[in-house]
Amino acid sequence: MYVHMNSITIPRKITKGEELVVIPRKIYEEYLKLRKAIPIMKMTKVEKREWEKAKKDHEKGKYITLEEFESELDDTHKRKG
Repeated sequence: MYVHMNSITIPRKITKGEELVVIPRKIYEEYLKLRKAIPIMKMTKVEKREWEKAKKDHEKGKYITLEEFESELDDTHKRKG
């Protein structure tokens, strides 16, 4: 969904170097509702390590597409059936 909004720039003197985003209150309130509804979980050390490896593999082109994955699943299912 694309939402067109006006934007403003806040001088860094006021924000003390922080980047700030100004959004309409209604959108912010919707964000807060979603944040409460979707729990945020912290990754374990193992999960972080696996995530970093996955990012590196992706950068190197070591991945398969969704279509390739579905095809592999389909082939496996046909062999078992």
